[in-house]
Amino acid sequence: MIEIPDRDVALSFVRASGPGGQNVNKVASAVQLRFDLHGTSILGENAKRRLRALAGRRLTDDGAVLIIARNHRTQEQNRREAYERLQELLERARVEPKVRRATKPTRASKERRIEGKLHAQQTKKLRRRVRWDD
Repeated sequence: MIEIPDRDVALSFVRASGPGGQNVNKVASAVQLRFDLHGTSILGENAKRRLRALAGRRLTDDGAVLIIARNHRTQEQNRREAYERLQELLERARVEPKVRRATKPTRASKERRIEGKLHAQQTKKLRRRVRWDD
């Protein structure tokens, strides 16, 4: 689990649609979490690049990751959900993808493939109509 410094995160609360009944019109329970991707020190350059790609439309023009949580009725639950979603994004960004190295088929596998093709060819040849010149 990554420890996220408070200086990298800005929280604001807005009114949310959804569950809450009449209370939804009075209380700002939705959370907007802004993570300063450019200024953070907890990620290296490669991880920041991967996070930009993972963030997609959540990335703002000023280079911050914006997470909006409004699924719950209380600020606290929405705040917790926003932090969990940020945590998951950061964890995924820190994982370096494995480098794919191109490989060639082995000589034996090529020979097996050709043998299989010859076998199929022979089988189909036997299905044909018998001719007198064969």
